[in-house]
Amino acid sequence: MKKILVFGSSNTDMVIQTEHLPLPGETILGGKFTMHAGGKGANQAVAAARMGGNVTFIAKVGNDLFGQQARQQFVTEGITTDYILTDPDHPSGVALITVDNKGENSIVVASGSNATLSPSDVSAAIELIDSDTVVLLQLEIPIPTVEYIIEQSNSRRAQVILNPAPANSLHKEIYNYLYLLTPNETELSLLTNTLVNDIPSAERAAQILHKRGVKNIIVTMGATGALWYSGTDSQLIPAPKVDAIDTTGAGDIFNGVLCVFLAEGYSLPEAIHYACQASSISVTRMGAQSSAPYRKELQKA
Repeated sequence: MKKILVFGSSNTDMVIQTEHLPLPGETILGGKFTMHAGGKGANQAVAAARMGGNVTFIAKVGNDLFGQQARQQFVTEGITTDYILTDPDHPSGVALITVDNKGENSIVVASGSNATLSPSDVSAAIELIDSDTVVLLQLEIPIPTVEYIIEQSNSRRAQVILNPAPANSLHKEIYNYLYLLTPNETELSLLTNTLVNDIPSAERAAQILHKRGVKNIIVTMGATGALWYSGTDSQLIPAPKVDAIDTTGAGDIFNGVLCVFLAEGYSLPEAIHYACQASSISVTRMGAQSSAPYRKELQKA
């Protein structure tokens, strides 16, 4: 198996479950409050580790209780934590999440130490990267750091996967270095300045990204499944039908699991099949990292 390096954010999620998402100026009483480990990078690292991946997580946490708890949780999950830094000047990241009775969510993130992860902070971890590496990133850390990691990973012939969440602009040449880009429909709309609301529009938008240089695009489409587009192939891999109670972290679970099956040499359609399974399981549970399934829970294709 190839080694998996996940560069990204670590947050503590503070979640309130309520009947509906509040309107501007509205106060809703009677919600249920819970706290979960989160952050897109951390979620993806945990999801990959639970699938049996050889995972190293590179991040920055604050010198506080949240940071200490996160570090210990990663060790418990079997993740290599040698390259997680501590920021003495900024708190660990937190996310405030509201989840309605349909499982839809609204999220506000205070990035804290995640926003200070610099290229020099990740330089030691970069030395681990070679052609037997899958590198997974998101956009909850500074864009210059993301672009530096992508450039360095490409030069070392690693397989680079970017989950462009939250959606943000990148230098045009960066797209040429990506083996795989994994936006959801909203992110794909923002990246291509087109409306994506069904499979044909998703395929048209994926063509735009392919022309920019991305080798493969996987559009995650919630309960519908995931659309893979490579320029020569286009395929929709359906998701199992489930009753969702919390969609928080579903995309992160998808990306983490996808990386493990690619690292093991599965084809993209096969890897997407298992990632859709895992993501569907996760939305039947509360939380982000806590909802990530273990490998034994997946059904063979």
